[in-house]
Parts: sequence; structure tokens; C-alpha cells
Amino acid sequence: MKKKKQHIFAAYGYIAPMALILIVFLGVSVIMSIVLSFTKYNILTPPQFNGLDNYVRMLTDKKLIKAFFNTLKIMVYVVPIQTILAIGTAVLIASRKNTWLGKIANVVIFIPVLSSNAVVGTIWKAILNGNVDAIEKFFAFFGIDCSMLLGDATFALVTVAMVSVWKNMGYYAVLYISAILNIPNSYYEAAKVDGAGRWQQFCYITLPMLKPTTIMTVFLGITTSLQCFDIIYNLTGGGPAMGTTTLVFYAYDLCFKSARAGYAMSVSNLLFVLILVTALAQRKLMKREVSEI
Repeated sequence: MKKKKQHIFAAYGYIAPMALILIVFLGVSVIMSIVLSFTKYNILTPPQFNGLDNYVRMLTDKKLIKAFFNTLKIMVYVVPIQTILAIGTAVLIASRKNTWLGKIANVVIFIPVLSSNAVVGTIWKAILNGNVDAIEKFFAFFGIDCSMLLGDATFALVTVAMVSVWKNMGYYAVLYISAILNIPNSYYEAAKVDGAGRWQQFCYITLPMLKPTTIMTVFLGITTSLQCFDIIYNLTGGGPAMGTTTLVFYAYDLCFKSARAGYAMSVSNLLFVLILVTALAQRKLMKREVSEI
């Protein structure tokens, strides 16, 4: 018993430095954000308490409402497409795990994940601005002017979502590959004996066994979509006509361009609540999955 307690104390000792850093930098930042959200603050002058004025203003702020719906649209575009592509890619690679093609594909899909969002946004901006003839001809084949992908508000939002999928899909695919390889092979052998084809095995064995991973990847995708900033900043700059301005980008714009830090904190707190609710929902669903297993 004494030895067990020593192990517990040792474990807490290992995580204490990082926990302290998180408490100091994250905890203090959250508290300051909440406090400043009740003030009129422009960074250059001392904050002045204004009660709930910032939060009341949020209810009628058309720019905020547009940014909110842009954020939701990106989430709706990204999460389903990203999840479906990740599962499909993972199934293909896992089925060829011992071949050289499977090993190369496993590395290739993860390369975009290693790139920073800022670099990804900058590279895709250069590509989609018509600097690559092959890309321009590809979209022209479908009757799409390449300049519309970043110049039209509707197309630009979809473009941001697709670039985000390209950047992050490999990460989720690797999670699915790991989950697929952990499914006992005896399940598939028993299904083959019963005459089940590959599609039936996928629907009745693979997909159900991937449910915990899918819950995790969906909620991670939602959280990532809610925090989308770097790609937008370097790809579209929030435009055109606020067509790609998200909650994070709007808060940044308020704080550093409009010098309305107090109101920016209110918008940030709205985003914080959305992410917190998402995290709590994920935790509850994951607990339910574990208890069912």
C-alpha cells in the first residue's frame, strides 16, 4: 500500500511542472479574459467597467452573427468530409499495411500534418491565385474560374474548409489505421466462414468497432474548426466581404485592428464556451462508450 502511494505521488510529481505552466498561463489568461470582457478597453488606455454592455452588443452585432455562421459552415463542411476521407484512406492503407505502397502512403498522408497552418495557407494562396497552370486548367475543366476560389465569398469559405481537410485529414487517418489494426482478425475470419463479403465486413465489423475513434475524431474536428485562424489569415485574410471571417478571426480583428479589446474578450469567451461544451459532450459520450465496452 505504501509503495502504491509512492508511485501515485511520483506520477503527480512528473505532471506537476506542466500542470503548473497550464494553470499559470492558461488559467490566468481565462480569468483576465473574463474580467476584461466586462470593460471598455482599447489597450492604450486603462480598462473602464461597463457591466454587460459588451455581451448585450453581441446580440445585435451583425458582423459577429456572420462570423458565427461562417464558423458553423466551416465545421459542417470539414467534419463529415474529413471523417469519411480519413476512414476510407485508413481502410485502404490498413488493407495493404505490409506492402511498400501501404508504407509509403502512410508517410505521405501525414506530411501535410507536419506543416504549420501559416505555411499551408500561404502555399495554397500562391497555388490558387493562378500561379500554377495545371491547377488553373483543372478547375477550368469543370467550368470554375480559379480566381473565384478566393475572390467569391461562397467559394472562398468552401476553399478554406477543403484546405483545412487537406491539412488535417492525415492525422485522423492515422488514428483510424491504428484502430483498424487493433480489431481482432478472428472477427473477420468468423465473418468469412459465415459468407460475409468485404462490404458486409466493413459495415458490420469495421465501422462499429471504429465508433469510439469516430466520436473522438468528430469532436476533435469540431474543436479544430471552431479555432480555425492561421489558414484563413494567410489564405483569405477573412475576406472577401467577411466571407471567411470566423469567430477567432473576428476577435483578432476587434482586438488588434479596431482596438476594442474588451469587446474582443467577450467574443473570445463565446468561443471558449462553445469549445468547453464540445469537450464536455465528447467526454460524456466517450465515458458511455467505455462503460458499454
